[in-house]
Amino acid sequence: MKITFFGLTLSSSWGNGHATPYRAILRALRRRGADIVFYEKDVSYYAQHRDFDSCDYCELKLYADWAGVRAQAMEDVRESDIVVTASYTPQGAEISDAVLAVQGPLHVFYDLDTPITLKNLETGALDYLRRDQIPRFDLCLSFTGGGVLRRLESEFGARMACPLYGCVDPDVYFRVEPHSAFECSLSYLGTYAADRQAKLDALFFEPARCRGELQFVLAGSLYPWDWSWPQNVRRFEHVSPNSHPALYSSSRATLNITRAEMAASGFCPSGRFFEAAACGAPILSDDWEGLDHFFDKEKELRVVNDADDVLSCLQRDDIDLSRMAQGARARTLEEHTGERRAAEFLEHCQEALSRRHRFTEVSA
Repeated sequence: MKITFFGLTLSSSWGNGHATPYRAILRALRRRGADIVFYEKDVSYYAQHRDFDSCDYCELKLYADWAGVRAQAMEDVRESDIVVTASYTPQGAEISDAVLAVQGPLHVFYDLDTPITLKNLETGALDYLRRDQIPRFDLCLSFTGGGVLRRLESEFGARMACPLYGCVDPDVYFRVEPHSAFECSLSYLGTYAADRQAKLDALFFEPARCRGELQFVLAGSLYPWDWSWPQNVRRFEHVSPNSHPALYSSSRATLNITRAEMAASGFCPSGRFFEAAACGAPILSDDWEGLDHFFDKEKELRVVNDADDVLSCLQRDDIDLSRMAQGARARTLEEHTGERRAAEFLEHCQEALSRRHRFTEVSA
């Protein structure tokens, strides 16, 4: 089986949440015997923060522009059993036009940002997708579940919409010895986003201000350096994936904050959820519909709504926090790995292929 992907980035985890779940899923697909090609536009901001430029589980093809690589890419498309184009792929709509014109491969769109995509499509086309393209895909996969799947089918005409949530590769994310650079009472790993800022202030900075004797770690790109940072907050512009286990293993607890559009839709677990859980870090999280589909909100994590909630959790004893973390880790290794998502991906593709065959037979 050959699968060709067109995505935002596989090579760099800087400033995005796409790369690490792609890696987990693609590794698992490769272990199942798939030959995989991943096309990634070579942009400067990822080139400056690249984790690798080749890997052993797929053929990574970095390209300067679509026009220059189109002939080679379309040869891969014609040889493929499945072709996936994904959200935020540069010139993705143009790429999808070319891909969808090729008969034979199963055509899949994978949206890792579905609520944002649908909101923007209500007012116009996006660089990576047009509304009229959605019904042409055999399968639409979404990082977000719940109501957006029904909207994709009922309002946007998707033939088949299924969830393909975030995940973790437990061969990469596991508990390690704490690292002094990251040791803290509470960590937060996430790129700056304006629609997360109010929650970050309430759930991270305010607890830091209230408890000056505790240490806090914020890791993520694009935060303004001229902010008035609390003295007990250590800032890391970027922590590479191979250092994520050390960060999580050095945190007495870690914080998850969900972007506003995603939280409003619900059923929107960040891949960071599963990475932290696999490393045995106790998780504090904002709340949203469907959270309890992924973790038990009493036994496997804690929902926090304000600074008092956060500080109350940090006052719990180590045994209590460890018990909670171990529950989340066990759940993650059972339900939220790259192997599990790869199996779901292939199951969804098989069902979409069966539907296409049934439609063809009826139309004949």
